[in-house]
Amino acid sequence: MSIHNENIRRVTTQRLIEMKKRGEKISMLTAYDYTMGSIVDKAGVDIILVGDSASNVMCGNLTTLPITLDQMIFLAKSVVRGVNRALVVIDMPFGSYQGNSKEALASAIRIMKETHGDCLKLEGGEEIIESVKRILSAGIPIMGHLGLMPQSINKYGSYTVRAQEEAEAEKLIRDAHLLEEAGCFAVVLEKIPAKLAKQVAMELTIPVIGIGAGGGVDGQVLVLHDMIGLTQDFSPRFLRRYANLQKIMNEAIEHYVTDVKSGDFPSEMEQY
Repeated sequence: MSIHNENIRRVTTQRLIEMKKRGEKISMLTAYDYTMGSIVDKAGVDIILVGDSASNVMCGNLTTLPITLDQMIFLAKSVVRGVNRALVVIDMPFGSYQGNSKEALASAIRIMKETHGDCLKLEGGEEIIESVKRILSAGIPIMGHLGLMPQSINKYGSYTVRAQEEAEAEKLIRDAHLLEEAGCFAVVLEKIPAKLAKQVAMELTIPVIGIGAGGGVDGQVLVLHDMIGLTQDFSPRFLRRYANLQKIMNEAIEHYVTDVKSGDFPSEMEQY
């Protein structure tokens, strides 16, 4: 049953900070099109992420790197049209903000103007802080992303747990504080030790959303297609599948094919 109610006030960045203060957990899921965005929103999710994970689940790429700014804008515009309540966060794709803060600002402004989304998400800490500050100076809210950063997969070489060593853990903590001090409204921590994630969440006044970062953070995010079982070839420890829609869809489509082949569809009642 949907918990959506037209009288529920829209989620904002300030409301998320209020939720953290009173200890209310924050729910976040991805969506990449109008229909899924509408379904997720009506179910009561607080944040909808138009993630560059669309590169994997929508486009079939091995990494998030190939997806373009134009593609992200197209997807985000579709999602925003279906959302009435949730905060819509849009990933800035690889190459649209690293290394050149002026180009980062131009990319950010284009995303916001063309999609009507609420805010952006960028991966990285100290390395991208100039871009973060320049985008924030234009009044565009930013959610940070630390830990495992898929756009840097070629540097890491694998998707293993990050920040297990002391030096990397200390850098992650510093970067989280840098992002908060710059003005980010929240930070995502991906695939890091639960103890470290809990420490970061306790030290920051802004919400910390985890994915594979344990339960000591302020909220959780998953990729929708993984969570509802549309994908089956990705099974990390942190993923809980709440449905197996791939199986349901396969059975429905096979049934349809059988009915068409046998002449059972359409019936007399299904014709004009």
